[in-house]
Order: sequence, then C-alpha cells, then structure tokens
Amino acid sequence: MAGKLVVVGSSNIDLVMKMARLPKVGETVTDATFVQAFGGKGANQAVGAARAGGEVVFVSCVGDDAYGAQVRGSLEADGIDTRLVFTEAGVASGTALILVGGGGENCISVAPGANYRLTPAHVDRAREAIGAAAIVIGQCEIPPETLDHVIAVGAELGKPVMLNLAPARRIADASLARLAYLAVNETEAEFLTGRRIESNEDVEAAVEALLAKGPRTVVLTLGARGAFVAADGARALVPGFAVDAVDTTAAGDVHCGALAVALVEGRPLLEAVRFANAAAALSVTRLGAQPSAPRRAEIEALLQKAEG
Repeated sequence: MAGKLVVVGSSNIDLVMKMARLPKVGETVTDATFVQAFGGKGANQAVGAARAGGEVVFVSCVGDDAYGAQVRGSLEADGIDTRLVFTEAGVASGTALILVGGGGENCISVAPGANYRLTPAHVDRAREAIGAAAIVIGQCEIPPETLDHVIAVGAELGKPVMLNLAPARRIADASLARLAYLAVNETEAEFLTGRRIESNEDVEAAVEALLAKGPRTVVLTLGARGAFVAADGARALVPGFAVDAVDTTAAGDVHCGALAVALVEGRPLLEAVRFANAAAALSVTRLGAQPSAPRRAEIEALLQKAEG
C-alpha cells in the first residue's frame, strides 16, 4: 500500500499535573508540575502517524474558542492536513484534565465539547479524502453513530479501517465485522469479550474471541511485554522494549498511528507491530500526549539499538 492516512476523531487541550503519586479520594497532593499540551485520541493518532513518517489528513471538530485555533496550528506544525477540521460555533474545544503519578500511571477526565459535534454529515464531507486513503483510523471519543458511519463509509469505499477501541465502549457488531484492524489493550479486550486477562492463555483466548467478532486482524497491546497479534491463522507475541515509564497517556494512540504508517509502507504485519511497539515505548518516557510522540529517526534508532 501507499498513500495517505485519514484519521477521524477527537482533539483536546490537555491540562496535565505530574506528581509523585496520585491522590486518594478527597486528598490534595501538592508540589505537582503543570503542563498544558495538545491531546485527544484522534489528534494523538494523527500526530503519532505524522511524526512516524506518514502523510495524514485529520477529520475533527474544534470550538470557536482560542483553544480551537491553537489545536489547528499545532497539527499544522506537524505537517497534518487540517482542511477537514471543522470549527463549531458556540461550543468549547475538547478539554482533558490529566493527573500523572510517579510511575507513569494516570487518571483522566475529559469534557468532549466540540468532539461530540462531529456528525455523519461531517464524515460525508470527508468522503473524497477517505476515498484517497490507504488506511482510515478511528477511536471512540466521537459520537457512536459517527464512528459507525466512518467504518461504513470506509468499507463502502473499499478502504481498510483500523479502530482503537478506546475509551472502551460498546460498538455495533456490524462495525466490528467491517474492520481490517482492531487494536485494543488488556482493559479494552476484557470489556469487549467479558473475559479476564491474567495469563498468556487468557490473552490468546481473548484474541480468538475478538477475531470471532469479525475483524480481520487483532492487535492486543500488553504494555512493556509488547503486543499479541492475530491474523489469517498467524498468532504471535511481538516483544516490547524495556524503558523507564514517565507517562503512559498516549501510548496506545502513538502505537496505532505508527502501526498504520508501517502498514502503508508495506511492512509485513509483525514487523509493522514491532515498529509500533518501539514508537509506543519511546512515548511513555516523556510527559504529555502529543509532546511524547517520537520522530521517525528516534523510532528507527531504537529498533537498530535493539537489533544490535
């Protein structure tokens, strides 16, 4: 495959507080470090893909506030085509409050704002871009009917659709069956299958249950262990990379963006997942969502180091 990636999804302003440990309910933890950054799972995927070397078109909605213009400008600085980022009047841009503990664990609250104004009609306005795409990427921070429409349009136009089911939520069986790639972490896999994942056998059983729902390929990310991949009779654990985690906020988003780039470049599936594992590993060593997304040269350097 060769061509553009179209990402349809959310964009946020992230207000991040990094602290030694997360507070308990009713507790105040002081001496935090504050960072304002750009986020939203859709925008994170777009930036992750662009920095990994992809040509990206982003479809989203922002508010007519100051944040909306900032989001658009930040995306353009990474070379992302924002002509299909629509400005909605009278609504705030998406905003996320993120607390990050000393080990990289986090708690996140999101006010979707303009992200929930992204409608099937907006997707229809992006049909030409989708028709020219090599892969279409989505996630679950937009209205369910819009996500279903993205998947349906992609299938209608013969385009492979990659869905990162994050945050985890119910999705129509018909949409799952149309997917070329389903990307989930352990929590999201448990949500979809109703199965606890506590062992390697549980991972394999969960992947089989996910494949039975119709997607042609399943990628189940396992944090530092890597990712378990299943497609066309092939089953494999693609190892991860040992790093010191600082903030895991956008690791899954970066993984999806980098994976899509590698697939578009024609890399075999397991090699593409290895590339994505490297990108995600680098991302967790840095604070913030989009600021953590690594550049292509960094990803290649980590891969070469691991092979050497």
